[in-house]
Amino acid sequence: MAQRGAYAKGVAKREEILAAALEVIAREGYGRASVRELAEAVGLSQAGLLHYFGTKEELFAAVLRKRDETDLARINDAAGPTSTFEGFRRIIGRNADVPGLIQLYVRLQAEATDAAHPAHAFFAERTRTFRELVGADIRRMQAEGRVRADLDADQAAMLLLASADGLQVQWLMDGSVDMAAHVSALLRLLEPADASAAQAPPAEG
Repeated sequence: MAQRGAYAKGVAKREEILAAALEVIAREGYGRASVRELAEAVGLSQAGLLHYFGTKEELFAAVLRKRDETDLARINDAAGPTSTFEGFRRIIGRNADVPGLIQLYVRLQAEATDAAHPAHAFFAERTRTFRELVGADIRRMQAEGRVRADLDADQAAMLLLASADGLQVQWLMDGSVDMAAHVSALLRLLEPADASAAQAPPAEG
């Protein structure tokens, strides 16, 4: 019973750390959010903080995983039916409000291309899960006539993820880049041609 209580307290503390880290990194930026500052935010030493995650890289991967969970919960809680496309558009639009988390994502993802990196498994799993979920939703929308039938759903899902990742880098380089607008333009390319427009008579010259 004592072990179960200790485990529950450990899980609660871990969640407290992740919530604080999301807030601090979003506010201060990845480069200025040190492990010491994150530890102080939850009343721990640096060693005490890393006790819950192992390494700094594993901590930051857990922060990004928590961000994904939070974004997914927001989409699921939204009023009315929401397609993957609309949820994707909303998330990209909100990302401009949390530059620190975007910095963290871009830098950690680049480092994690090394298979030995502690966050490599997180990014590999994230890509696989995104491709499966979005691919399945694209196939559903194809059956409903809302997405072009000639698209390969899995390939389209991968291109959406690649577009989002690339746009985040471009936005960090140039804050005037409207990520949501570019994603919306890409999503329109996936929609079927407007049959009524295609059948309309040519304009008189």
